[in-house]
Amino acid sequence: MSGPSIYNDVYTELRPANFERIKLTSTTPFTPTYVKSNVTRTSDPAQIYASRVQGRQILLENPARESKSKKKKEEKKAKRLAEKAKRDAAVMGRRDARRAEIWRLSPAETKFQLFLPLHTLWLGYMSELLSLSPPTPLGADASDVMPNVAGLHAKLVKADFHGAIITVRQSKNPCLVNLSGIVVHETENALKVVTRKDQLKLIPKQNSIFALPIPLFLFDSQPTSALCTSLTGVFGSPPADPAESTSVTVLDLPYMEFELYGNQFCFRAAERASRKFKHKETIEL
Repeated sequence: MSGPSIYNDVYTELRPANFERIKLTSTTPFTPTYVKSNVTRTSDPAQIYASRVQGRQILLENPARESKSKKKKEEKKAKRLAEKAKRDAAVMGRRDARRAEIWRLSPAETKFQLFLPLHTLWLGYMSELLSLSPPTPLGADASDVMPNVAGLHAKLVKADFHGAIITVRQSKNPCLVNLSGIVVHETENALKVVTRKDQLKLIPKQNSIFALPIPLFLFDSQPTSALCTSLTGVFGSPPADPAESTSVTVLDLPYMEFELYGNQFCFRAAERASRKFKHKETIEL
């Protein structure tokens, strides 16, 4: 067997082309020298390099994509950090609130009169949310200040019902029909109300239709003297004492009534406020 030849010996030293070694310095770097030497179709390779190559970043290959497992790990890590920050901020979640019985009312706290100030706040909130107009003077045409009912639907589906007075019009459970009270807690699938008989009732949203009265005009818990005449004609005798104004409910004022289908409201109040509802027909049996 013959010895190794120069043609198949991989350890043989390669000779440079034209028997010259490539010499690169800081004044003549490789990239401009290589580009200028290979651009032969133009009379000024230096100008081509300066206008098209110099100072530009060229991607030689596609950047590496992050793997799905790495993304999942980062999402889990971010979720753990968010939960930790939430615990550090002492924000109580639904499970913690349920274990601590935050929403459990004692018999001494289940009083209709105790939640009338909450209802008064809700009346002012709805007046501002729906941009209601003040009551008109006696003898004036009220058609100009009447709210546009069609434009109220989009606001009502996102409104907060804590403090509202609702009445059950229809329900799968006949014992709940005509039950009325102030909403003190809204969950995803139920409403807790305090009735006028100082009873706490849990009403399921599923298979129930509720009546929601809304004030017809702007509600003011402390009416000014300028509106006393119009309030007397529209509302009756206005309360002279501010403490008496908290005992006024929406049913004591001119109001308009809307029907809420519980099957379409099976969301928490925070979710409804940020949810985009689509207008579509529903079948309620």
